[in-house]
Amino acid sequence: MADRGDMVAVRARDGGEFQAYLSTPSSGSGPGIVLIQEIFGVNAYMRGVADWYAARGFTVACPDLFWRQQPGVVLTDRTDEEWQTAFTFMKGMDENLAIEDIAATMELLRAHAACTGKAGTVGFCLGGRLAYLFSCRHRPDCSVGYYGVGLEKIMNEAGGIATPLMMHIAGKDAYCPPQAQRAIHKALDALPGVTVHDYPEADHAFSRVGGKHYDAGAAELADLRTLEFFARHLAGTGPSLSALWEEHVQHEFATRDTEATLKTMVKDAYVNHVPVLTGGVGLEQLRDFYSRRFIPKMPPDTQMMSVSRTVGAHGLVDEMIFRFTHTIEMDWMLPGVAPTGRRVEVALVAIVYFRGDRLAHEHIYWDQASVLAQVGLVDAAKLPIAGAEAARKVLDPASVPSNALMSRAGGQSR
Repeated sequence: MADRGDMVAVRARDGGEFQAYLSTPSSGSGPGIVLIQEIFGVNAYMRGVADWYAARGFTVACPDLFWRQQPGVVLTDRTDEEWQTAFTFMKGMDENLAIEDIAATMELLRAHAACTGKAGTVGFCLGGRLAYLFSCRHRPDCSVGYYGVGLEKIMNEAGGIATPLMMHIAGKDAYCPPQAQRAIHKALDALPGVTVHDYPEADHAFSRVGGKHYDAGAAELADLRTLEFFARHLAGTGPSLSALWEEHVQHEFATRDTEATLKTMVKDAYVNHVPVLTGGVGLEQLRDFYSRRFIPKMPPDTQMMSVSRTVGAHGLVDEMIFRFTHTIEMDWMLPGVAPTGRRVEVALVAIVYFRGDRLAHEHIYWDQASVLAQVGLVDAAKLPIAGAEAARKVLDPASVPSNALMSRAGGQSR
């Protein structure tokens, strides 16, 4: 696909001139984003990311940060030779001057006719590190960093953060091991305006389409969170429905706090688990449901993996995989069923509506036949239903053959 943008000249603060890829929205103008490159230069992937944000209403500039070594570096992640060349450029880059080049790009962007004034940054890998440092040393309207490298070594600069910052951390990132992740959380979690999102099953560069560690589910969720973050801080579109929903879910599953959960909801809120009609209407019913039937009835190894999320003006649809071992009674999902000790994986969809900054209702759907088959209450071999493979096919469409139940039925009918 052809680039929608063009290269423009940027005057460096210390003299000289470098190039930046500029991509503008079809509307002609929008909030600004300085896109900070990976170690491979302003390559086709970076230009594609710039175009992706431009297609969503932003004016984006991606500066060449290796220009002092060699202008116009364009590499890929496809060969070992290119990786080694990229690492050489990264090591040869003057980080302090790169931060000033980002500042110069932001100055150009804010003054550009296609920018409505406010401007933030987003960076990946090396760019994720620089986005954090830029947030510490300058005053972007907001910043986002994806899987930044070596962040734990520069947490001493966190005191300079004065504008909203969002960080996306890959749980299996070899460039940011668990000890480093703990250091990042220790330094940033208590800071106002700073949000750190973890993706436990994702690896470094999980958002790079076509990359070795590309994770479509994690990438979609991180990109959605980033878009909402930019919309809120650069375009002023109101509360983040994703953030409100995630706070609600955190109190249900992490803090396991009934009263904190209810504080995220309107007074006449209702919850309906459609397959089994559990939940409640109004805060008093929900208080009883959450405190007696839901929160304490969640198996200790429960996991939720996000698959996709669609956000509208007043609501969202969250698609996920719900996993657990049936070691306790689960009144809300399997009422009256004694623990079977069996492992369950099921696709689950939440349709959530908001009133202002509070949840108004939740409609939660899952395939109860699949759950019953997995705990051994029905025989999937005798009925047109699927077990855990249904959830696995949601995550990877090619992992389970399509139409197997029809083929089985055809064989039985002959």
